[in-house]
Amino acid sequence: MDCMIFIFGKEERYVNYRRAVETAGGQAFFSDTPEPAVDCAGLLLPGGGDLEPWRYGQPNTASRELEPERDAAELLLLERFTAAGKPVLGICRGLQTINVFFGGTLIQDLPGHSAVDGADRRHGVRTAASFLRRICGEEAVVNSAHHQAVDRLGQGLEAVQWAPDGVVEAAEHRTLPVWGVQWHPERLPGELGRRLFEAFLERCRLGQG
Repeated sequence: MDCMIFIFGKEERYVNYRRAVETAGGQAFFSDTPEPAVDCAGLLLPGGGDLEPWRYGQPNTASRELEPERDAAELLLLERFTAAGKPVLGICRGLQTINVFFGGTLIQDLPGHSAVDGADRRHGVRTAASFLRRICGEEAVVNSAHHQAVDRLGQGLEAVQWAPDGVVEAAEHRTLPVWGVQWHPERLPGELGRRLFEAFLERCRLGQG
């Protein structure tokens, strides 16, 4: 039986994520309500618009393309999946959602990391000793298409990967099977993106017993 991964939203918006999950050997399950997630082995939080800044105690100074209903649903899903000890992977906005869920804050506008003329930037990253380092190695090249990033880390989270300018590119929870990357493995050329999804699916299968 395929390992089912829950993604909040409509499938047509997240074609790259569905393809990445399937290529890694899993099955993506989409819904615009959180209830069906109970039958899924893992939670994938994809990229998208910005979170509402009030959720991390700030006025809106540069946040855009807000998705309030999605914020509420994904934070509820995080509550349920972490309580059940099920794996969670956040990508770009997903990492930011994880950080806010655990009480962290975000940089609302960050120069030098957004897409250029619709194309992802490429830059190097340095990875500390961690679960992610087994996938990426100490150094790797990733893609970047974001204007916000992790500022103060949430409780229990540890930064494990950084861009050359010091921006947090990945974080892991110290005790829960929760981690996120600021880059986009679902559209990263080469093997690195595939390896990340395969590692996530492996953790989800282990959680199924």
